[in-house]
Amino acid sequence: MGKLTTHVLDTAHGRPGANIKVELFALNGDARRAIKTIHTNDDGRADAPLLEGADLETGEYELVFHAGDYFATIGVKVPEPRFVDRVVLRFGIADSGAHYHVPLLVSPWAYSTYRGS
Repeated sequence: MGKLTTHVLDTAHGRPGANIKVELFALNGDARRAIKTIHTNDDGRADAPLLEGADLETGEYELVFHAGDYFATIGVKVPEPRFVDRVVLRFGIADSGAHYHVPLLVSPWAYSTYRGS
């Protein structure tokens, strides 16, 4: 059964990114449809898959991580406007039966992602 999962690592502080707002959208051309909004748990993970089974369809998706709000909440002093604020990751699901893990490694100054397992 296919599923989509995520987690966030705060690379500036060497810990999970806890309580970060994450929005999931399905994309269809220029149209963007909101699917789900979650907040990461204390381990920086979603408590459950963002999508799984029949809800995971092939197509294009977007995850929006509210990283700038997270860093502000934990007291990191960053200039306004923030260099890293909302991190938008667009990706494709080609096999709806596979596990797609899309993590975010983030600091106030940089971010990266990869397809995990």
